[in-house]
Amino acid sequence: MSATAPLLEIEALTRHFPVRDAFGRRTDWVRAVDGVTLAVWPGETVGLVGESGCGKSTLGKTVMGIHAPTSGAIRFDGREIGRLPARERRKVARDLQYVYQDPGASLDPRWKIGRSLHEPLVIHTALSRHERDRRVEEILRAVGLPDAHLDLYPHELSGGQQRRVGLGRILMLAPRLVILDEPTSGLDVSVQASVLKLFRRLQATFALTYLFISHDLAVVRAMCRRVAVMYLGVLVEVGDATSLFAAPRHPYTRSLLAAVPRIGGPRVTRDFSLEGEPPNPRDIPTGCRFRTRCPIAEARCASEAPALRLVEDHLVACHLA
Repeated sequence: MSATAPLLEIEALTRHFPVRDAFGRRTDWVRAVDGVTLAVWPGETVGLVGESGCGKSTLGKTVMGIHAPTSGAIRFDGREIGRLPARERRKVARDLQYVYQDPGASLDPRWKIGRSLHEPLVIHTALSRHERDRRVEEILRAVGLPDAHLDLYPHELSGGQQRRVGLGRILMLAPRLVILDEPTSGLDVSVQASVLKLFRRLQATFALTYLFISHDLAVVRAMCRRVAVMYLGVLVEVGDATSLFAAPRHPYTRSLLAAVPRIGGPRVTRDFSLEGEPPNPRDIPTGCRFRTRCPIAEARCASEAPALRLVEDHLVACHLA
């Protein structure tokens, strides 16, 4: 990876949401993303994992431009894109696409699938109707759907088929980076397997780079080359997927892996049970954010926030790692 420049660079990124009272006055902030730095190289699949509410989806939507960053930088292919005007941001959208958790929500229920697939080409290209038809047929075959689906409405498709249509819609513009937000949630195991195979095949065919957001560690382990673990708005561990799952360094990562059900065989770690709920992001603990749930926390953890540092081959934000 060091031989090339990162495709996506996130530097000290924050996204804070104001909390207002009944009179519209700001009373507090929700620090959903609070100083995240991460790089993604061309052709990689980087997993972003953590509990619900840790800020994973907010980070992805801020990178995509759905949320404006509060501070920090987002560079795509070396260009700062975090605060581009709307017209310039639309140009970036051709190379940077987002797959939502609920694929049906991104499809207009009043439009047939054919019209939904044509729409990105109508907005972003000057292709003729014949050229658009040919592109739609090509992409439909790439995602494994028959031409007959062009005349169906979203509600007539299964969850797996809707995900294939959603993928086809974003592939219309030949993107370089795709942010996948919980792309297998709510699917049967057999359908999950076919969708994951599709992701791999599309990545090889279209030279895609993925930022893979998920709470499903088994899926992340199967799909990702590197993994970033997020807790309460910050990254606590980043490392190669194989070594991270085999020998996690941060207590939170160990706790997540200890909670994964296993049939036979030893657990990766047995001594780190994850109890209770994450703290309120409006009232973040001092020092280490995980210390209120950490089984090995010490006095220093309450007074000094740990920075990400290199521990063997992982970046870890823990005083005791």
